[in-house]
Order: sequence, then structure tokens, then C-alpha cells
Amino acid sequence: MSALLQSVPAMILMTGALVALSGALLGTFLVLRGQSMASDAISHAIVLGIVLAWFVTGARSGPLAVGGAALAGLASVLGAQALARTRLMAQDAALGLVFPAMFALGVLLINLNARNLHLDIDTVLLGEIGFVWLETKTLLGLELPAAAVTLGVVAMLNAGFITLFWKELKLASFDPGLASAFGFRPGLIGAVLLALTSATAVAAFDAVGVVLFMAFLIVPPVTGLLLSRRLWAMLAIAVGSGLFSVGAGYALAIRWDVSIGGMMAVATGAGLVVALVAAPRSGLVAALIRRRLLRDEERLNTLLIHLASHSDTPDRAEECTEAAFVEHLHWTRDDARAVILSGLDRGLIRRDGALFSLTEAGAARAGMLMRAHDRRRALPPDTR
Repeated sequence: MSALLQSVPAMILMTGALVALSGALLGTFLVLRGQSMASDAISHAIVLGIVLAWFVTGARSGPLAVGGAALAGLASVLGAQALARTRLMAQDAALGLVFPAMFALGVLLINLNARNLHLDIDTVLLGEIGFVWLETKTLLGLELPAAAVTLGVVAMLNAGFITLFWKELKLASFDPGLASAFGFRPGLIGAVLLALTSATAVAAFDAVGVVLFMAFLIVPPVTGLLLSRRLWAMLAIAVGSGLFSVGAGYALAIRWDVSIGGMMAVATGAGLVVALVAAPRSGLVAALIRRRLLRDEERLNTLLIHLASHSDTPDRAEECTEAAFVEHLHWTRDDARAVILSGLDRGLIRRDGALFSLTEAGAARAGMLMRAHDRRRALPPDTR
């Protein structure tokens, strides 16, 4: 067992799984709170935090560097929120102003004063999970990736926070006003959530880079949101989607000889595409089914109004036939037969040889539709 855990593939998969788990736990609530883009601000601002921590303490890694980066990420989000509260700009504009400025300042400070910091910007942003096995730590007699150990601690903190404050997080995400009325302090809960997101982003940049971490933070929770409206189910789907993306991404990356971290991120997108197509409420298939049902219902309503309009007229024998439906309503013969069958099955129309007429239920529905149409025509044009 120990030999398996210390193999290179196991180290990579273990690290990826911890990134996916941490991202899904926090991302679920960020998505629900409408703060997904806060992760972008955090991911760019941590560069400045690492540089400032080095200036002050001389630490290039460890708790001090992680703390500095986490504080910088949190400061970027809080700064954007402060700008938004001035009402001089919207929240998204404030984020777009703050985090590029902090990232640019961090890069500038590195180029001017920290050339020996050995901090590569591409590594921070993109990372390479395939190399996590090069730096290990001994834990319980096992040689484990240092990134996996750090991510394991962060994942336990995230899981503990969500477990302890599940009720408060749930209420603050769906109804902040009610949460505030109950004394749950949704602002403080949101700040802690963002602080944990910042710490997780810092822990992740050694493994997958903060940009790829964003894929695990946002895409699986959005997949869960599309597939379920229950919070626990959304969270479970997000975790499952993230873990599946890690395994599938690794297998495809080895097969095609491409970036492992990049392919894991692409795999999260594949899960999202499946959710967009197959989601029971908002997926493409469900939308097409609803559209077809709505079209069929509209055609049935048209047939009922047509029969009601000609039921007691001299041209009834001509207008209340299948041929008239095809010619005058501009339907195909197959469409006309489908609408007729629907009306017969639902007891709205009856057939007498080649002629069709309304049943009592059909006449009542046709009358209601015609009265609604007349009332709408009576309204002023700008209120219709």
C-alpha cells in the first residue's frame, strides 16, 4: 500500500483529488453567493502577497508566505467590495480594477527588486501537477508530495468550516437578509469563506497553478447547480465531477502526451457540457422538449379556436376537416394528424366522419382562449 501511495501516478492523482475536493467545497457556496469571479481576483493578487511577505520576512515559502498571499487575496476582494459600496462603479468593474492592478504591481516588484526570489509567474498561474513528486515530505512514514500535504490541511480546514457552519452558510447563501435577522452575520461568514478561498488558492499554486485552480473552484459547482437544486446534492455532484475530472484528465494527458493539469481542467469543462445538455430542468434536451410541448400546445389551441370560429357557420363542412387544417393553418399533414390525435386523446374534440367538432370541454377551453385574446387586444399597445 505504501509503495502504491508513493508512486508518481498516485502522487499526482492524490494532489489533483485534494485540489478538486477543496475547490468543490468552497466553490459551491461562492457560486450560490454570486462571488465566482472573486476567485479570479484572489488568484492574481496572491503574487503581490508572496512578494510583500518576502520583503518583510525574507520567507519564500512556508506559513509566512502562504499567510501573506492569503491576506493579499482577501484584500483584493474586500477592496473591490469597498469600491463598489461607493456606488461609483459596479461590483464587476471594481474587481476588474483592483485585481489587475495588484497583479501588475506584484510582477513589477519581482522584476525590479526580487530577481533572486525564484518565483516564476508562469508557474504560479499555470503550474504543473506532473512535477509534484519532486518535492516531498515525510508524513507517518510515507514520502508524500509537499503540495499534497499542504492541500490536505487546507481541505480539512474547508471541510471543518462547512460542517460546523452548514446551516449559517446555507441561509446566508440563499437569503442574506434573513440570515442577518437571525443574527448569523452573513458578512463575516462571507469574509471567512473568501479567506479560505485565498488560502486554498495559495496552497494550489504549487500543484496546478491558481488559474487552473479556478477551473476546479467554479466549473464543478456550476455543473452541480445545473443538475440539482438541493444544496447537498449540488455539493456531492461538484465533488464527484471534480474527482472524475482529475482521473479522466490524467488518463487522457498520459495518452495524448499533453499537460496533465491543463487536461484536468479541460475535463471539468467536459462535465459541464454534459450538464448543459442533459440537465433535467435547464439542459438543452429539456429546453427542446419544453419548446416542442409548448409548440404542440399552441397548435392545439389554434385548432380549438379554429373549430369554435366555424362551428355554427355555413362553411363548417369545408373548414372543420383535416384538409382545411393543412391548407388554411399552413400545417403539414403529419403535424395536422398529430394535433388531431392530441385533441381526441384529451377529449377536447370529437370526430364525425370527416368533420371535427368541439366537445364540451373543448368549447370551454376555446371560449377562455378567445376571451383572453379579446382582453389583450383591448389593452393599450405599450402594455400588451
